[in-house]
Amino acid sequence: MNDLADKRVLITGASTGIGAAAAKAFAAHGAVVRVHYNQSRDEAEAVATDIVKAGGRADLIQADLTQPHTAESLVHAAAKSMGGLDILVNNAGSLCGRTPFGEWDDALYERVMALNVRAVIDACQAATPYLDAAGGGAIINLGSIAAVDGGGPGSGHYAAAKAYVHTLTRHMARDLAKRNIRVNAIAPGVIATPFHAKTPPERMAAMRAAVPAGRVGEPQDCVGPILFLASDQMSGYVTGQILHVNGGQLMP
Repeated sequence: MNDLADKRVLITGASTGIGAAAAKAFAAHGAVVRVHYNQSRDEAEAVATDIVKAGGRADLIQADLTQPHTAESLVHAAAKSMGGLDILVNNAGSLCGRTPFGEWDDALYERVMALNVRAVIDACQAATPYLDAAGGGAIINLGSIAAVDGGGPGSGHYAAAKAYVHTLTRHMARDLAKRNIRVNAIAPGVIATPFHAKTPPERMAAMRAAVPAGRVGEPQDCVGPILFLASDQMSGYVTGQILHVNGGQLMP
């Protein structure tokens, strides 16, 4: 996939997990990468250091995407530092805590939707002019198996937010296709990342047992699908798709 060389890539939530693995992979293919983080500066620095030591190009960029308009500022700052933007990966997301349905309140709703929905919309809107200026590009959103199956205990808002992301991806793909901007999503199943660090062992065991492949996924399992959707050589006629990465747990 030599068409990723010199592409300018912004990955949100890239300090750990899927985002970190994707950042290293893009850099290994010659892309210029901006590693976004919020609080995990040490982890983000480690990712960027690993990339640079391997001969790649990466730098850090901080933003709290739960706050209004910060996603826009993040995109503008990243594009300015790289001289433009070719690929946006909206990876940042969180449950913001597992909360039973009967205990939901407005504050939880606002937190979950701000990070998982509003930040994605704002980042995509801010990125579009840069992708236009580049003659087109790719947006890859991170959805979830939860968007289809309703999510695990206490994750209803998150599941609904990811369903929004899936539908938003399809809408944006239609809206931006004539501008040569492809918009797709991957929908990971259970992936061994810090996202699941607080999941009780018995819950993880049950989720593992539900996967036909016999194991939970690793961040690296999501890298190939992300690079595929970013590459015009590999997926130039692919847009509006939700690519499920779940070891067979869900086959929509």
